[in-house]
Amino acid sequence: MIELDDKLISEDVLTVRFRCDLARCKGMCCVEGDGGAPLEEDEIDILEEQYPAFKPFMTPEGIAAIEREGFFVVDGTGELLTPLVDGCECAYSRREGDVTLCAIEAAFNNGATSFRKPLSCHLYPVRLIRFGDGRTGLNYHRWEICHSALQCGGQEGVPLYRALREPLIRCFGEEFFEALGQAEKFLTGG
Repeated sequence: MIELDDKLISEDVLTVRFRCDLARCKGMCCVEGDGGAPLEEDEIDILEEQYPAFKPFMTPEGIAAIEREGFFVVDGTGELLTPLVDGCECAYSRREGDVTLCAIEAAFNNGATSFRKPLSCHLYPVRLIRFGDGRTGLNYHRWEICHSALQCGGQEGVPLYRALREPLIRCFGEEFFEALGQAEKFLTGG
């Protein structure tokens, strides 16, 4: 682990080579898993307020799930999550051919909303852990469905944190991202 200010960063975030490869993975991170995407508390109001903006990009099944379950669900541990369609794909997903994508991000890309997508989705495969002492952990979540992203990142030599430049800056700022670059150089001797 590397510590930067009040953040504990898994070395994997700096050393694993990773670049999403939607053509091969088909957006399965929006479909597979044992629950919806984790949500930040402040995202709940945004989901409700901005719902009319991204509803037109959602599947009919996703809209039905939101109308039935609400804009979020709470799991057995108290974590806020996106609802699922029939226990599988995220209710906020959409399809383009055989690829599953984010309807919220589609609305963002079309200028319909200023909300890009939930932070946990934007940061994936990095997961945040909030500690009781105010620190935040950044861990790399290993998942077989991302195997093609590891191959792509390895071929291109892209460290995971660089592939996640935009969401890391969104969450922690430019200075933190630059500090990650320095930590990578220290770890790799570069």
